[in-house]
Amino acid sequence: MTTFLPTLRQLQYLVALHDHGHFGRAAESCFITQSTLSASLRELETLLGSTLVERSRRVTRFTPLGERIVTKARLVLRSAEELAEMAEAEREPLTGDLRMAVIPTIAPFLLPPLLPRLRAAHPSLKLFLREETSGAACDGLQRGAVDCVLLAMPFDCGDVEVDVLFEDRLLVASAGGEMSGASVRPDEITASRMLLLEDGHCLKDHALSACSRPDLRASAMMLGTSLHTLVQMVDNKLGLTLVPQMAVDAGLLEGTSVEARPLESEDAKRDIALIWRRGSGREAEFRLLAEELRRLR
Repeated sequence: MTTFLPTLRQLQYLVALHDHGHFGRAAESCFITQSTLSASLRELETLLGSTLVERSRRVTRFTPLGERIVTKARLVLRSAEELAEMAEAEREPLTGDLRMAVIPTIAPFLLPPLLPRLRAAHPSLKLFLREETSGAACDGLQRGAVDCVLLAMPFDCGDVEVDVLFEDRLLVASAGGEMSGASVRPDEITASRMLLLEDGHCLKDHALSACSRPDLRASAMMLGTSLHTLVQMVDNKLGLTLVPQMAVDAGLLEGTSVEARPLESEDAKRDIALIWRRGSGREAEFRLLAEELRRLR
């Protein structure tokens, strides 16, 4: 039996170094000094009797054993977090700290009117928000950096529970007078003029799925970093794009000549959902939060 075991703090530092690839940035993320982090990891290596990290002035490289231990460390930290979640679940729901990631195609359109009502209904809830792309938000959820994510589905976020809040239709946005008719058929969209968000945004995949046109994936101009950027490009007659109904309702097109029309496709929609890690001890609380978000919307 091993007499001395690694501490959770040592494992946290090791995982942080793996995530950031740099001692300074890893230390900053853990709110400690670089020397403290380095000393703690050397202590861990001494305890295990093996080198986990190869250090040089320019490169921080994990050894094969270090990579395997990082994988195990993530599981250990996840289990420890679930213990804390079990205890938190016993207190009054929707109180205390809650870390939520929200994707950029939802946050600025849904949260401004919703958050004041949520704070009024649950004044003891301390909600810490992070706006991140879908991929980064899911990664943060799996790493334990956030407790839940407000996401647009479908999107592969790993082993998670999903509570759908509502359906959000996708509309075709084009410059004024560019397209006629009350709606748009997918075959009316010129592939070379399709503007999409960059990789990492789930709305890009939702838009392509809505059009059911494989040629769009190869030909579309994926230039936009945000919906606001795409709308400005459309307003300057550089192409057309798909925008969510919630964004249009929130005034995304105000001050432009851009017009939005329904797309004639059963897939021209996305499901706005609250997701969390499967097996979380706070599942009942997340279900309650989802219900509150539906009610307050």
